[in-house]
Amino acid sequence: MNTTGDSQSPETNRIPIQHVAVIGAGISGVVSAAHLIREGFRVTVFERTDRIGGVWCYDERVDRDPPFPNLVPPAQDWTDVDAENLTKDEALILHGPPGPCYAGLKNNVPTSLMKSSLLPWTEGTEEFIDQGRIVQYLQDIARLYHITENVQFHTRVESVTKPVDNTQWIVRTSTLRVEGDTFSISRKSEGFDRVVVASGHYHIPFVPDTPGLSDWKARFAGRVIHSKSYRMPKPFKDKTVLLVGAGASALDVAREVCAVGGKVYQSRRESKYDLTGPRLPQEVVRVAMVAKFIANEIDPSEPPWVEQSPRAIPGKVVLEDETTLEDIDYVVIATGYITSYPFLGDLEQPHVAWENADETVLITAYGYTTHNLHKDIFYIPDSTLAFIGVSALVSTFSLFDFQAKVMAKVFAGHVRLPADSIMKTEQRERKARFQPGDRFHALLRREQDYIGEVLTWVNADLTRAGLPAMEGMDAEWLMAYDNFHANRP
Repeated sequence: MNTTGDSQSPETNRIPIQHVAVIGAGISGVVSAAHLIREGFRVTVFERTDRIGGVWCYDERVDRDPPFPNLVPPAQDWTDVDAENLTKDEALILHGPPGPCYAGLKNNVPTSLMKSSLLPWTEGTEEFIDQGRIVQYLQDIARLYHITENVQFHTRVESVTKPVDNTQWIVRTSTLRVEGDTFSISRKSEGFDRVVVASGHYHIPFVPDTPGLSDWKARFAGRVIHSKSYRMPKPFKDKTVLLVGAGASALDVAREVCAVGGKVYQSRRESKYDLTGPRLPQEVVRVAMVAKFIANEIDPSEPPWVEQSPRAIPGKVVLEDETTLEDIDYVVIATGYITSYPFLGDLEQPHVAWENADETVLITAYGYTTHNLHKDIFYIPDSTLAFIGVSALVSTFSLFDFQAKVMAKVFAGHVRLPADSIMKTEQRERKARFQPGDRFHALLRREQDYIGEVLTWVNADLTRAGLPAMEGMDAEWLMAYDNFHANRP
């Protein structure tokens, strides 16, 4: 079904003002809300934490450890905060878990590429800035476009459903309120004409099922962490760290640990998405992927090993090339995250193999893919449900801002989606081209092609309607894009 009203001609009058739910108040949620408001929609933004900024907000608290291993989206227990004897602090972490931001986080894409059309960076802004200034930028956009007053903070979305024969989505939420040392939870359900999922994909850590890793975590808990729990390098000063993974967080952790005298082994597989190598500190030793973790047998003649001990982890790490590493003090698993939208119910099928996804499912066992989205935005079976922020390896702020503009114009009835049959065929052909080792939504060095394809479609309808054409990226962005990729490995 395609129940958006998008089948109406864009030449007709715009649709009546509708109420849109936006899930998340990070970059994707902020730009989505702003562009929707500019098109005349009523907008409510739901945010689990107490502030705007998403993954860029630093919180010295850390989330609970994920299971070791953690391979597929877990079932969410929406009654977790109803348990007896929870403290206020425990409830806050359960209801709105801290994100992965570490104290020294900076953008790894220059600000000339990472900007919204809604607000330029202040003149003189450096290309790489700390997370606090990025949060301020997002909060400035939110204030400028009257988003802040439309955000419900400390509110998590627990279900989004559209009953049969209902034209609205029913969004069920819970809001946590704190008074002194006590807290309370209130729940409500509300109907929305459209829903935008802008919750990001840095919530559920992916932890590989490496032989022996779960045993190491059980025995040496605080010495084996996922990078979501990393906050600052001080605990790793002069220590030997095994870093598993080759993404942006692995690069940052390696730099910070080396800066305080730590020794870093980076364990990773060869991949076209491994862009960290040339940018690592020279002292980092790159090694093969871990094959197994082996803990030493307990020696009753030695004092028991404790986390506070200055001794290294009593065990060894065997790599896939049969090399062995010993005297490891810490293991940091920086293997990324599992995409999960637990509030979408049966649209998430974590035990279905990627290749067995039907034409309705959104999430399967492969954590890098959201299925059945047209242009990574519109849910094909019912495009009153949209997603912003799915595309990966992109100039995030700029591309997500562009996608949000497209979404708002489609929702407003200015642009029509293709027929269901066309969108489904395009999706099947895209999946047929997918190769092992690829990431379905990765647009590495292909952003301009994507933007051009979308603009061709969007502007054809806008022109027929006598409306101004939508612009792509500006000249400054295009120049910065070419320079950035020309100097990147």
